[in-house]
Amino acid sequence: MRHFGHLASAVRNGLFHREPGEFTADSPAPTLAVALGATLYSPGTRLTLARDIHKQARRGVVSMVLCLEDSIGDADVAGAEENLVRQFTELAAAGDDLPLLFVRVREPAQITDLVRRLGPAGRLLSGFVLPKFTEERGLPFLEALADAEADGGRRLFAMPVLESPELLHLETRTETLTGIARAVDKYRDRVLALRLGVTDFCSAYGLRRAPDMTAYDVKLVASVIADVVNVLGRADGSGFTISGPVWEYFPQPERMFKPQLRRSPFAGPAEALRTALIEHDMDGLLREIQLDRANGLQGKTCIHPSHVAPVHALSVVSHEEFSDAQDILRPELDGGGVLRSAYTNKMNEVKPHRAWAERTMRRAEVFGVAREDVSFVELLAAGLQDV
Repeated sequence: MRHFGHLASAVRNGLFHREPGEFTADSPAPTLAVALGATLYSPGTRLTLARDIHKQARRGVVSMVLCLEDSIGDADVAGAEENLVRQFTELAAAGDDLPLLFVRVREPAQITDLVRRLGPAGRLLSGFVLPKFTEERGLPFLEALADAEADGGRRLFAMPVLESPELLHLETRTETLTGIARAVDKYRDRVLALRLGVTDFCSAYGLRRAPDMTAYDVKLVASVIADVVNVLGRADGSGFTISGPVWEYFPQPERMFKPQLRRSPFAGPAEALRTALIEHDMDGLLREIQLDRANGLQGKTCIHPSHVAPVHALSVVSHEEFSDAQDILRPELDGGGVLRSAYTNKMNEVKPHRAWAERTMRRAEVFGVAREDVSFVELLAAGLQDV
């Protein structure tokens, strides 16, 4: 699979200076962690799940979570588990290329039980999403994952969700973060990425952000994100990929604040795209994706297919970013130094900017590098085709 692989070759060639690279479910974990991109969630109760997965794969989705937790009622869990076994069996029989598939469970025992019940179809499963993760609650999930991996003979990844009240509350945050760090470090080879449960954070205080506000406008939430990245997202080799929070889209009868999308990138024919994005309250999503990146997050949890294209368009490395990263990583500059950007608009300081450059090049491997004259607008327009 590859990002933007659903586009025709000629279209990709017109968009990319360096096209996105291919990867598989067996690719190295650092590659997959970045390649997750927009991870689309779907309730495990959907009777058309196999058909939906094929449909979303054709539209450019490369990672999905099939949920047995908050998205379904308590009384529906057993039926959802049976449904997942049926749907995976159907997918295995079809034999087509599929996204990376994860199951969000409620209890550790579900991990070993589902792997056993899936049988040969379990080869399609990339791992499990672990809810409300703390050291105390999370270790049994990780132990069950290790047992299931040993029994099934196939690599399985964990994606813990950081969403517990202990993490949000100031008086317990440091202790909780320290415990989480111990737990995920112990199982580092199995932890693909950490996910942020911002909806649960807001719930603890009866909050819900409007579509013209980002998670970073909610100061309680922004403070938790900053502390999670501080402890768990370091670039010194001890950190993990941390995904951006879910975007909750819901229509408003009227907009209270002015649109956040500037007109200039959408000049000319793209003005119609700008208008459509504003009408569907997607300008807030675009801004939040940019703020995710600025705050050290990669990819995003998505609950609607229309969110996938914006996440992927803004994950593509710009030609300017690529040029800067290449310059910073030149072997002859290992000793440090400062040089002017080839775009003549900034300073590239080799030692302080090296970690940024290395992350940028990893992103370029899976999302590609845009042509010099291609902006996210063209990438977004291409990705929105048929969505």
